[in-house]
Parts: sequence; C-alpha cells; structure tokens
Amino acid sequence: MQAAGASRWPGSRRRRVSARVCANRNRSGELPKKLSFCWWRSSFWWSGGLDSGDNGSELVGERLFGQQDQSSWQKYILAYFLLVRNDYFSGESKKHSDVFCDISELDFFPYATDLDSEELELKEQKPISKAQSGGDSSSNRSNDCYFPGLHDDLSQDCLAWASRSDYPSLSCLNKRFNLLINSGYLYKLRRKYGIVEHWVYLACSLMPWEAFDPSRKRWMRLPRMPCDECFSCADKESLAVGTQLLVFGREYTGLAIWMYNLLTRSWSPCTPMNLPRCLFASGSSGEIAIVAGGCDKNGQVLRSVELYNSEIGHWETIPDMNLPRRLSSGFFMDGKFYVIGGVSSQRDSLTCGEEYNLETRTWRRILDMYPGGTSASQSPPLVAVVNNQLYAADQSTNVVKKYDKVNNAWNIVKPLPVRADSSNGWGLAFKACGDRLLVIGGHRGPRGEVILLHSWCPEGGEGGADWEVLSVKERAGVFVYNCAIMGC
Repeated sequence: MQAAGASRWPGSRRRRVSARVCANRNRSGELPKKLSFCWWRSSFWWSGGLDSGDNGSELVGERLFGQQDQSSWQKYILAYFLLVRNDYFSGESKKHSDVFCDISELDFFPYATDLDSEELELKEQKPISKAQSGGDSSSNRSNDCYFPGLHDDLSQDCLAWASRSDYPSLSCLNKRFNLLINSGYLYKLRRKYGIVEHWVYLACSLMPWEAFDPSRKRWMRLPRMPCDECFSCADKESLAVGTQLLVFGREYTGLAIWMYNLLTRSWSPCTPMNLPRCLFASGSSGEIAIVAGGCDKNGQVLRSVELYNSEIGHWETIPDMNLPRRLSSGFFMDGKFYVIGGVSSQRDSLTCGEEYNLETRTWRRILDMYPGGTSASQSPPLVAVVNNQLYAADQSTNVVKKYDKVNNAWNIVKPLPVRADSSNGWGLAFKACGDRLLVIGGHRGPRGEVILLHSWCPEGGEGGADWEVLSVKERAGVFVYNCAIMGC
C-alpha cells in the first residue's frame, strides 16, 4: 500500500520538496531531540514531546498516516511543520513560504481516514487556490487554513491529539479555530482515535464547581451556576456524560437539572427527565447515561429507568428494574449497566444487584452481589470500575475491596487513605479516573481544612503500591458534595 501511494507522487516534485526541507534543516542544524513549539506567543505553551531518539515519530506517523513503517522524509515533513509553526504564528514565515507553497501544491497528501481499518486510504486533495486563501495576505491565509501547507483533515488530526486544556487558547487564534473548537468535531475525532483525557469535576462545602486536570495538576474554576437559591442550598447529585456535566437538584418549582457544556463553557437548563427523581443510581458510558430508581417528588421509591443521550439531549424510558430502590449505585462494566445496594420501598437493605443488557433490553437479578447492604443512614455504595474490574470502598472497615465476577464475592485489596466510617461514607468520593482509582476526602491539619486527592493504580498488583497524593486543595472545606469524572 505504501509503495502504491508513494508512486503517485511526481518524482521531480518529491525530490524538490525533500531537497528544500532538508536544505532548510542543514541551515538550522540537526533536528532537536525534543520538539517544542509555541502556537501562540503569549497565550499558551504546548510541548509536543516528539523524541527523534525513540519511537515517538513512529507513533505519530502511525496515528496520522495509518502505518508504522513510514519513510524518513514523510516523518521529517511532519516534524518540520510542527517545528516551524511557532515562526509562522509570530510573523516569521517568509523564509518557509517556498516550502509551504511547494507542499500545498501537491495533488494529494497521505493520511489515515479510519484508524479502525487496517488499510490505508489515500484521498485526492485539491490544492488551495489563492482566491480561496485570500491572495497573498498572510493574515487571510491564517484565517482560511489551520496550518499552512497542511490539508484540513490532517490539521484536525493533529489538533485532536492536543490536550483539551489547550482548546480554549486555540479557539482564540482566529474565527476558524474558534468554530472548530466550539463545534465539538475534535471530540468526535478523539473518540474515533481512542484519545481520552479524564478530568475531575468537584464541588465542596466551601468551593463552587472546579475542574482538575490530573496530568497537569491544574485546577480550573467553572462559571457560577445561574440557579436559584433553593437549588444552590439543596442536596445535589452529579453525572458526567460525553462533554456535559449534569447536576440534579431541587428548585422552587420542583426537581431540575443544570448542564455544564464543555464546548460552550457555560451552564444552561437541561432537558428534564420523563419522570423527575432524586437519590437514584447512575452511570455513564461515552455519550449515554442511565439513571435508575430513586424517589419521585412525592417520596415514592421508583424502579423505573431512563437513558440519556447527550448527543441529542433526549431522555428515553427503558424497561423497569425488578425491584424499586433508592440510595443505590450504578456503573457500566463489560458493556452492561449494573445497579447494586440501596434501600427498598419498605426501607429494607438490599443486598442483590441487577444487570441490564443494552442489546436485549432485559434485566437480570444477581443475588448477594453487595452482601453488606445499605442502611438508610449510609451513603450509597462507593464503587468504581477500572479496566472492567469493579472496586468498592467499604464505609465500615475503611478498606478497598475487589469484586470477583466468577464467584460473586468480594476480596480485600488494601486500606483506604482516609477514614470513611466517621461519616458513614458521606462527604467522600471514590471514583475511577482512567486506569486509576481516586479517593477524594477532607483533612484537618496544620494547614487548616483541605481536600486531598489520592490516586492508586491497581494494574500494578493489589496492595503493591501506596496511595499517591495528586493534589491538595486548600480553602475548600472538608466535605465533598459532588464529584464526577469526565473522559473525552
């Protein structure tokens, strides 16, 4: 496939482009070991992390071109674009204009259109005319293309691999970047290529909603929610689905849902459920979420279930559970939705679980899936799924347990880094964040009241590694009201 694609490059033009790129390389010296580039002089700095000494260029070439065995000139052209991008945006692009012109006039540029397919597809690309690019004006050219000389499809692939914390700065470059970022198309590309960044969204007793980026150890405050005073003071539940953060609570007029949109970075009322409820079990997978059970506005315990599609903002009623329950927990595992624990309508503690098959639209009851049960004074079960493995934080014994799917049993893994028994599990968050478990709770110490974010990766062997403190959030109180993990 590569030989067939390479044969379509005009030989003289390919040699001319390669010679110009290499000549420019010789003038500037050897290619640096680490390529770092500034996309916007004063707004932000992004380090690409392409090491010429390791397989970094092969990894990027595989992702962008669709095959691992790339010729050296292809990889260098990609690296060249990334390296000179800073010069272009700082107005020093004249010395590179001849190279960009030659490359942009090529009849096509190889790129992978579907990474799920093993075949590399080559698409004909029309050269950008001067009329389309607004003549020779560099300002017009920068508004009509993302990166000079790079076709839009390849440019968008590059942007999909950028950290989403850089997207707000990217949207400030020009109108075209702004439209691309706000359209949500990059997040669709990220889903297609399996690019996921998990952020923690947290609300504490003395802190409004904030987002935490674990990879950069960076906190970002969300805009204030424009809700009424009743919603602000009432108990709330939260759920992250797709690029949305849903917060459930009660307003003066009744139960309501507020939605934070990652694309617009703003709050707005969300479409209400067909049967509004509270104290429900919930879980999300990609762009869908399921809420099960809970209580209606009159306090009646429910067994009804609804599915939310964040792409269209629609709630769909799906088959009921076998038992009504409230104060239960939900999660996705192995492509199915589960509900465990909770209290029945007779205030009896439920030890059984229920499994919902999305393909057959049926529920299956699992006896003794949560043998400890849940009392009316306890929080819902603190559960999290990492790599399709279920873990739970035991509120009474302060340990982490792992669920054995084959034997329907729980095994102790390691102690919790904080005490959960002091408040019956309330005010504590136990979440999955990618391939790690997070325990978020308050602490009173010499520095006053702080929120500690503890992290542990169970992949390295149960009990083998200790908990790592990801961050210490000061002046946030000691009680975690709501916590949700958004992966996109």
